[in-house]
This record gives sequence, C-alpha cells and structure tokens, in this order.
Amino acid sequence: MQTNSTEPSESSADTAHDIVFQCPHCRTTLKLDRATAGTTLKCESCQQLIRVPRSRSAKKISSKTEPTDQEPMADLEHRLKENESQRTEITGYINQHNIQLHRWQLQLQTLNERKQQLEVELASRKTWLG
Repeated sequence: MQTNSTEPSESSADTAHDIVFQCPHCRTTLKLDRATAGTTLKCESCQQLIRVPRSRSAKKISSKTEPTDQEPMADLEHRLKENESQRTEITGYINQHNIQLHRWQLQLQTLNERKQQLEVELASRKTWLG
C-alpha cells in the first residue's frame, strides 16, 4: 500500500514494490517503483541525472554525504563512466570542428591568393588599356 505523503512512512517504505532513497545532488527523498532499480533518470526536484539504487539498503536514508556502502561506490563508478563517455563525445566534436576550421582556413587562403591574382590582372589590364 502506498501513501501519497512527501515523507514516506516506515510501512510505505517497506513495501516490496517501492524503493526509497535520496537524490545524491539535492537530498530529496524519492520513492520509486522497484522496477526502476538500476536505471538512470532525472530527479523530479533538481532535474539532475541520478541512478536508482538496486539494493534494499537504499531504503535506509542516510544523512551522511560520504559513501558508506557499495551502492554509492557503484553510483560514482557509473557516473564516472558516463562522464568519460561525454568527454569522449565532446572531444570528437572538437576534433571534427578543428578539421572543419582547417578546411575553412585553407579555403580562405585560396580565396585570398585568387583575390591577389585577380587584382594584379586587373591592374595590368588597366595599364595596358590606359
């Protein structure tokens, strides 16, 4: 049986279908269906990505910010992997844009050389006609 209160009672926290834990960013108490365990989703309060814990020990809401069991460690490792994936993606974008920038610089250099050639040709025709 679930209650609709913002602070879960002990009886609602002990239901087999719910998992209760705190957002590691804003410390909001979250109560989600057990089927979401292990998934990553946005906190309803702070909109930060969080990983829903898998263990039943997540129901024990700690006031400490230090990781005390394996679940926060796994969460940190997961966040580290996600961060590295994002860093790799951004590095790829930077490399692509550096290549494109180099192409544009070469094209600009070619256009500047063509401009100089055309100006020389125009000046020689003016003197030839003039």
